[in-house]
Amino acid sequence: MTTLDVHITDKSARLTQRATRVAFLIAGIGMAAWAPLVPYAKDRAALSDASFGTLLLFLGLGSMLAMPLAGSLVSRLGCRRVITAGSALLLLMLPLLAVLSSALSLGAALMMFGAAMGLVDVAMNIQAVEVEKRSAKAMMSGFHGFFSIGGIVGAGLVSALLALGMSPLPAVLAIDLLLIVLWFSSQRYFLNRPLHQPDAPLFVVPRGWVLFLGILCFILFLAEGSILDWGALFLTQHREMPTAQAGLGYAVFSVAMTIGRLCGDRIVHACGRTATLFVGSLCAALGMLLVVAVPAAWVSLLGFLLVGFGASNTVPIMFSAAGNQTVMPVNLAISSMTTIGYAGILAGPALVGFIAQWSSLSVAFSLIAALLLLVAASSRKITS
Repeated sequence: MTTLDVHITDKSARLTQRATRVAFLIAGIGMAAWAPLVPYAKDRAALSDASFGTLLLFLGLGSMLAMPLAGSLVSRLGCRRVITAGSALLLLMLPLLAVLSSALSLGAALMMFGAAMGLVDVAMNIQAVEVEKRSAKAMMSGFHGFFSIGGIVGAGLVSALLALGMSPLPAVLAIDLLLIVLWFSSQRYFLNRPLHQPDAPLFVVPRGWVLFLGILCFILFLAEGSILDWGALFLTQHREMPTAQAGLGYAVFSVAMTIGRLCGDRIVHACGRTATLFVGSLCAALGMLLVVAVPAAWVSLLGFLLVGFGASNTVPIMFSAAGNQTVMPVNLAISSMTTIGYAGILAGPALVGFIAQWSSLSVAFSLIAALLLLVAASSRKITS
């Protein structure tokens, strides 16, 4: 191979890696852009809190239906077409979510929006696994870090435009324009070839090792979902924090997770996946215990920070492990694991609510800490 050939190969690899980061950025921006629209959608539909909460389940339902199919679609069509299809559907649904007013139409749009996110999520993680394998070095945490950055950009930009007096529709059209620019800048470098045999089944029930990875992902997403849905309530009810400041818990968690992921590849390179997973999940467990053990608001915030930083690189390591296993084809393993893990965000907070009703939020958070210790205990087996 000539020097020029090596240079072209290296440049192509860098462009593919950059395109993968952009795919995660698109997913993060698109998903987070919905959050500031929630109060507007609720007011237009004139629904009670309980009714609107039920309506929001359609978003998760769309994702749960699309994720198991996404891996098979990638095997037939390649990552580029699936990411493109999911992104196009995302672009179409965001404006509808900004204007629809009936519960039926909103539910349908949310289901399609969730399906779009499910397609992009699975396809971009399959691409990330393939790109990481080709580079022969840890890159997964950095990819997921761009999803976190996208979340900050999407929610922040829409919130800023709304605060400046812009109505929801122009605000999301601005987001759509940004997503189109990002997609056009990188779509040619998304992986285009089918990754596996085109006669692969549409859906495979996860088994053995992949099922175990999925259960651990469920635990990790459960921890994240519990802080998202119950963190503010814990701070107001158990730590007497003013309601206006209760959102600091998830904000601290999110910032810590973003920083941890952006530094994660270097941490994995320096310490190895086993140590990173063990220390990270142990740190997350200790952070959750700190939240419930010390009756001071600032200590609880410190605990949420430790959970965010500790958990930041655990899920990326799970995806790398799914990419390296041989029990199932990689594309089907990732789609199955993502589906089980995503259920932790959807069903997990409801489970926390049942436990809190039966006992208390402190008990529920303590049980999550115990489950995180299980992840830590499994770290050597996962990364071996």
